[in-house]
Amino acid sequence: MIECAVWWATPVADPGEYLPLLTDAERERHAAYRREDDRRRFVTGRVLARTLAAEHLGADPADIVFDATCEDCGKQHGPPRIPGAALKLSISHAGERVGIALADGVDLGLDVESTGRRADDSMLEYALNPAERAALEGLSAAERSEAFFRYWTGKEALMKATGRGLRIPLRSLTLSAPDERPRLAASEDPALTPERTRLAELDPGEGYHAAVAVLTADEVHLTQRWWGAAPAATGQ
Repeated sequence: MIECAVWWATPVADPGEYLPLLTDAERERHAAYRREDDRRRFVTGRVLARTLAAEHLGADPADIVFDATCEDCGKQHGPPRIPGAALKLSISHAGERVGIALADGVDLGLDVESTGRRADDSMLEYALNPAERAALEGLSAAERSEAFFRYWTGKEALMKATGRGLRIPLRSLTLSAPDERPRLAASEDPALTPERTRLAELDPGEGYHAAVAVLTADEVHLTQRWWGAAPAATGQ
């Protein structure tokens, strides 16, 4: 049984007071964001991830250093890793939501999206393959939008779990129909197989949709918590 913990938070009001907790590379990334909202989300994600990792590893948050080296360019803007530790984590944020997923020894990916934007035909064509678009036929506009974000967050979580991101085409992945339990039904990319993939929908609150993917053949015990709140647990 794989234990996977997902934590939710809202962005900090003043990111400046948390900058001393960041590394030089992280402070450079923070400064590069033009919008204050983006700076708030980035700082919250890094500080929360560092705090949770320290609790899990029995360390001081100041001693947790992430390696976020991008495999393509070598800069520090890739998925965060903790050198020498079995703990894996994934950070995602959108709007007023910041999420962190953690598990030991297995790769995982988290994605959260705001559902405020309309899922128009161009978005469906971009993200969904013919089998998935066919599964949306006959649904109302609201149901189609809900199903789209279920597909979108599931695929993004899967792609993030591999570390390859958008190098895996969205339409190369086929997810289960909207009325079925979330799962990877088929994949054209060898990095992902249905047998070694677990996928779950999450509850980040009204106006958001989220999913976590864990690359394992084992069962996953999933807990969701709001920072400072009691957990809710589900088995996958």
